Amino acid sequence: MTIGLNKVVSLMYELRENGKEGNVVETTDTANPFVFLFGAGNVLPDFETNLNGKTIGDTFQFLIESENAYGPLNAEAIVNIPKNVFYVDGTVAEDLLVVGNFINMEDGKGNPMQGKVVEVGDHFVKMDFNHPMAGQNLFFTGSVVGVREATQDELSHRHVHGVGGHHH
Repeated sequence: MTIGLNKVVSLMYELRENGKEGNVVETTDTANPFVFLFGAGNVLPDFETNLNGKTIGDTFQFLIESENAYGPLNAEAIVNIPKNVFYVDGTVAEDLLVVGNFINMEDGKGNPMQGKVVEVGDHFVKMDFNHPMAGQNLFFTGSVVGVREATQDELSHRHVHGVGGHHH
């Protein structure tokens, strides 16, 4: 079976940042493959474009430029937040404010967002709200380990159910 619209695809891959020699960011294997519904809009469009037409056993290797992945770094997404925002029961949550930690927050409209602690000062915490892979070119290598027809439930819900997918 060939990868295409409305197929459930299972992949084994390695993702590196900024090319073939970059740091490994993520790996999957045959025991825990990456499974998705092709054409449902749940993965990067260029990711699907590079896999379209492949079959079980085919290998792949491709680069997605940052502009077509998670975009460039946005300097406006790096902001100073008053330290008192992080008070819990009247004291600063010091265990939370560690450089490199990701903190779940909300914007002014109540929308969830995740920020990375970049710097902790006396009165402000510098947070980066860019996607963790913003500004990075994505280099994938791997193989197709499964392709099947999507069920009607998967098509109507726009995601994979069962092994490797969503469980309701």
